Amino acid sequence: MITWKNLDTASAYQELLKVAPVDLKEAMAGEGGAERVRKYSVPMAAGLAFNYAAKQVDDKALEAFAKLAEEMQLAEKFEALYNGEVINTGEKRMVLHHLTRGQLGEPVVADGVDKRGFYAEQQRKIAELANKVHSGEIANAAGEKFTTVVQIGIGGSDLGPRAMYLALENWAKVNDTFKMEARFISNVDPDDAAAVLNTIDVAHSIFVLVSKSGTTLETLTNESFVKDALKNAGLDPSRHMIAVTSETSPLAKSDDYLAAFFMDDYIGGRFSSTSGVGGAVLSLAFGPEVFARFLEGAAEEDKLACNRDILKNPAMLDALIGVYERNALGYQNTAVLPYSQALSRFPAHLQQLDMESNGKSVNRFGEPVSYPTGPVIFGEPGTNGQHSFYQLLHQGTDIIPLQFVGFRKNQMERDVVIQDSTSQQKLCANVAAQIVAFACGKADENRNKNFEGGRPSSIIVGDQLTPEALGALLSHFENKVMYQGFVWNINSFDQEGVQLGKVLAKKVLAHDTDGALKAYSDLLDI
Repeated sequence: MITWKNLDTASAYQELLKVAPVDLKEAMAGEGGAERVRKYSVPMAAGLAFNYAAKQVDDKALEAFAKLAEEMQLAEKFEALYNGEVINTGEKRMVLHHLTRGQLGEPVVADGVDKRGFYAEQQRKIAELANKVHSGEIANAAGEKFTTVVQIGIGGSDLGPRAMYLALENWAKVNDTFKMEARFISNVDPDDAAAVLNTIDVAHSIFVLVSKSGTTLETLTNESFVKDALKNAGLDPSRHMIAVTSETSPLAKSDDYLAAFFMDDYIGGRFSSTSGVGGAVLSLAFGPEVFARFLEGAAEEDKLACNRDILKNPAMLDALIGVYERNALGYQNTAVLPYSQALSRFPAHLQQLDMESNGKSVNRFGEPVSYPTGPVIFGEPGTNGQHSFYQLLHQGTDIIPLQFVGFRKNQMERDVVIQDSTSQQKLCANVAAQIVAFACGKADENRNKNFEGGRPSSIIVGDQLTPEALGALLSHFENKVMYQGFVWNINSFDQEGVQLGKVLAKKVLAHDTDGALKAYSDLLDI
């Protein structure tokens, strides 16, 4: 039987608080450091590995993590989730995003249908449409092929799919699977839509409108912006638009769209990249086969996340290390630092995934918690970040845990030798150097040049960023966030914190304001 309880009531948590952090300056020095790098590593799917040698943990900490995982029933709670129990207590819903890429447990039936079958059928329909677009069977009014796909959505309908597209764009070009350029419109700021429309040929563009409810203000506003542009070009918008929405939304059976593909309330926006939300744009951009490979990588990593042994479950282990850093060591932030330009928007996606999921101050039952929950997430790709905020990471007053991502090979398979090394070697040299520099520091009599060290980091490392590796990477962080929510006894699957601002914005637009809200409305000339 599963018991949901607050972290501070767990006896294993009291033991965890007593675990002393490893002295990284000592542990990572010399051959001892080399031994840690070889020892503290866990295999992931798609040839990736989660290496946590430069984290402030040792075998004693791992024992404490295992006890906490067992007492908090992390594996059992994940099993309950993927078998269809109502885990989203705030909205009284199941949480089924794992079913978009595979079946981990028993069949889950909801709304009268098998949900794995439902998601697979939507993917099949998306693949069929994508193939027809690529062949020219579905074309514009002049019978010409579409060359650009534009996704219109915001939040999870933009951040994840955009990050995934950018991650595979160059890989697809090199591997001859690049079908269509993708662009994204998300911000209700008219400059966003205008900038995209000014750089594409609308006559050869197909637009994917993504809104589960069919009522998202920003998305519908941008849809109108796009429809006006199509009409002004003498084009019929209904021949250029498809919808990804729920079966009950006003978009579902509208003649305004070439086709509609369906999602449901059991998949939150930030977990929707492997659903039709990501599937439509990625299948159109790269072909359904590439999207299928992406799903395979995620499915394989999901299977690892089921393991009860934390040393064989990289997502659970990563989550527990993060809990130790947040709750025992008091670190408030985490920096995500991919040493891959293809992952330039991946930290932005993880900001929403983590902070919208675990930015909670009440537990699953609406009761205040007395311990810290989700950290602040930020990041930029290396080496750009090194010339931006690494100063604070190295010598600032706060210790900020770091999560690196790196690959041995680039995607474009083009490089140049400068000063006896390639660009890729220089990139990899930088991430290796940063890990050791953060951990070990450097003593200097000049305090301005002194590096204290003791700054913890992990790295997910692989051979190359392929569709399978990207899927595994996405799954890892989704499951890490889920496990941390279980430990903190919070509901990671609703997002009430985004609602209040929306309500007040509608009042402003209706001119139903007073006090400060009216004053700010006047200040902005609304």
